[in-house]
Amino acid sequence: MSFYTRAVVEEGGASEPGAFDGIRVIELAQWVFVPVAGALLADWGGDVIRIEAPTGDPYRNLITQGIGAGTGGVNLSVALANRGKRSLALDLKTDQGRAVVHQLLATADVFLTNLRPGALGRLGLDAGALTARYPRLVYARGHGYGVRGPDADRAGYDASAFWARGGLAHVLTPPDRDHPIGQRGAMGDRNGAMALAFAIAAALLRRGRTGRGSVVDVSLLATAMWTLSSDVLAALAGDRPRASSARIAVNPVVGSYRTKDGRHIQLVFLEADRYWPGFCRLIGRDDLVDDPRFADLAARREHAEECVAILDEEFARRTFAEWKELLQRLDAPWAPVQAVEELLDDPQVIANGYVGEVSLSDGPTYSLPTVPVQFDEQPPRARRAPEHGEHTEEILLELGYTWPQIEQLQAAGVVP
Repeated sequence: MSFYTRAVVEEGGASEPGAFDGIRVIELAQWVFVPVAGALLADWGGDVIRIEAPTGDPYRNLITQGIGAGTGGVNLSVALANRGKRSLALDLKTDQGRAVVHQLLATADVFLTNLRPGALGRLGLDAGALTARYPRLVYARGHGYGVRGPDADRAGYDASAFWARGGLAHVLTPPDRDHPIGQRGAMGDRNGAMALAFAIAAALLRRGRTGRGSVVDVSLLATAMWTLSSDVLAALAGDRPRASSARIAVNPVVGSYRTKDGRHIQLVFLEADRYWPGFCRLIGRDDLVDDPRFADLAARREHAEECVAILDEEFARRTFAEWKELLQRLDAPWAPVQAVEELLDDPQVIANGYVGEVSLSDGPTYSLPTVPVQFDEQPPRARRAPEHGEHTEEILLELGYTWPQIEQLQAAGVVP
């Protein structure tokens, strides 16, 4: 438990204590991967103090995916990665700046970073130094390629370490395409962040039992391999996994079918024999139930081409909306193939609070996707991200600095 407990205060009042209430996290990170892990801890009550250089995280100045600054000047990408934190602007190249960090670490439960080993070593903030000085500290690292091997000190973003080197670009690109498909923004970063937040939670649980901190690591490369576990297993068995543009019909009722108006419905009847009779009767094709070509899974596999052709014809008879209404009557796994913008009006998304709204008393209102984890059937309340260095003076005052001392740090360029 840290020496300092901060109540979680929203833009409209106080919330219930979160799972990480009383846990202080010192975050020395930039861009997306590791900052998102910090945001997840902040969502559930952690006091996450984000240390930024006097010039700020370069991610603040990056306009990405057309959403960098699209809602009243709010950089939504930065808001998503840094919600609920406090920002301390500090020059760590100075002795005074590093002294402030150590004062914070003396009160901290977690040190969270994605700086490369060389940079951490030069700052005296490497794992060996900090775990020796603060034995109860959880030292959490996110990196591109792991902490050992020839590329341990190599820079890695999700598009390189996760998507390209991690195999996703290759396995998801059909062989008949000239260039690998591009990934969506920060896919590896946000998956890796979930794993890193889980690792931190586990390390804190372990510390509660042993009294000792741990060093925990998550790499984007390992995250890619975990994401592709089924394909990795296939490769271990000697196969060469690869996406295909052809329709694979080992089980004809696992796959997507095109509707009359050009949309698609995804069937996932893995227990095909369980669902086949009811599905056939639902669509008015009772004759298919007793058709020997489709009598069971083995027969449908042998006659897969014929089965798919019949289902193609059936799906082409009804619109997307008609199919959704009809299949609601069937207790079986299926889903409409939706566009991302359709998710915003999806009744399940709305009912479960998967999009949260940040309302500021002196600024715009905007929405962000919430963390997929919920406690007691409730998502965390959406909070804004701090402005660069917004809490610098506040944090220094908490550490015992006087106003004259803060002014001296400002004059020396240690803090802005």
